[in-house]
Amino acid sequence: MLPVGNQQLGMKERTDVRQGTLALMVLKTLDLLGPLHGYGIARRIEQISGDLLTLNQGTLYPVLLKLEQEGSIASEWGASENNRKARFYKLTRGGRKQLQAETQGWEQTAAIIGRFFAVKAEDLK
Repeated sequence: MLPVGNQQLGMKERTDVRQGTLALMVLKTLDLLGPLHGYGIARRIEQISGDLLTLNQGTLYPVLLKLEQEGSIASEWGASENNRKARFYKLTRGGRKQLQAETQGWEQTAAIIGRFFAVKAEDLK
C-alpha cells in the first residue's frame, strides 16, 4: 500500500491505495495528456480525482523511477512552463501495452466487486 493524501472536510488524512494503482494513474495520465513533468503529473492526478488525492514528491517520484526502469515510460530534460529545467515523462510503446492490460484487469475486478454489491440475499436462495 502507498500512502496518498486525501482531503476530507478540510483536513488532510492518509489514504492507502493498492500497490500499482498510482502507477496506473500515471500511465493513464500520460496516455491522455502526453509528456508531462512530475509536478504536472501530480497536479493532473489530483485534478482528475476531484482533489480527493494529494500526491507528494516522496510518493510520486519512486513510482516514476520504477516505471522508467521497467521501460513503461521514458524521460528527457526540457523547460517547464515557467522556463525552469524539468524532467518530462512520456509513455512508451511498452507502457501503452501495460496500460491496456492493467485497464482490462481493473475493469474485470471492478465488475466482479460490483456484482457482490448488487446481489441481494433473495437472489441466492
